[in-house]
Amino acid sequence: AQAAHDTRLLARGSVSIAEWLEHVLHPWSSYLIIPVFALANAGIPISTDTVSDAVSSPIAHGVFFGLIVGKLVGITSFTWLAVRLRLGTLPNGASWRGVIGVSALGGVGFTVSIFISGLAFDVEALDTSAKLAILSASLFAAIFGVLILRTGARAEPEAPSAPAMAESAP
Repeated sequence: AQAAHDTRLLARGSVSIAEWLEHVLHPWSSYLIIPVFALANAGIPISTDTVSDAVSSPIAHGVFFGLIVGKLVGITSFTWLAVRLRLGTLPNGASWRGVIGVSALGGVGFTVSIFISGLAFDVEALDTSAKLAILSASLFAAIFGVLILRTGARAEPEAPSAPAMAESAP
C-alpha cells in the first residue's frame, strides 16, 4: 500500500500543474462550458412561444427530419454504394451497425446548419423555428447514434467488407 502511495506521488510530481489542470478541467469544458457558450452565442431565443411555434412549423419538421433521416440514409447509402462498387472498403473491425451509428451521429453538427438557416430565412420566426429544430435534431441524433453504437458493440461480430467476401466466394 505504501509503494502504491509513493508511486502515485511520484507520478503526480512528474506532471506540471498546468497539465494536471487541463486533464481535470477537460470534461467540464468540453461537455458543459463550450456547448453552453455555443448555445448562448447562437442567438436563439428559447421561450414557450418559440418552442410552440417550432413544434407546429413545417419548416422545423423538415429541418429536423432532414438532419435525422437525411444524414442517416445519405451517409449509409453512399457508404454501401462505395463498398458495393468497390470504390472503398470498410475499415478492419468496422461493421454495418457501426456505419449506421456513425451516420446517425452525422446529424449532430449544428453550427453550420445554424449559420445557413440564418442566411436562408428572412423572417425571424422561421429562422428561430429552424434553429430550434437544428438543436433538437442534434440532441436526438447524438442520443440515437450513441445508442446504436453502444448496443452494437456487444451484440454484433465483425462484418467482412465486400472485397473480402468476394475473395472467399467459390
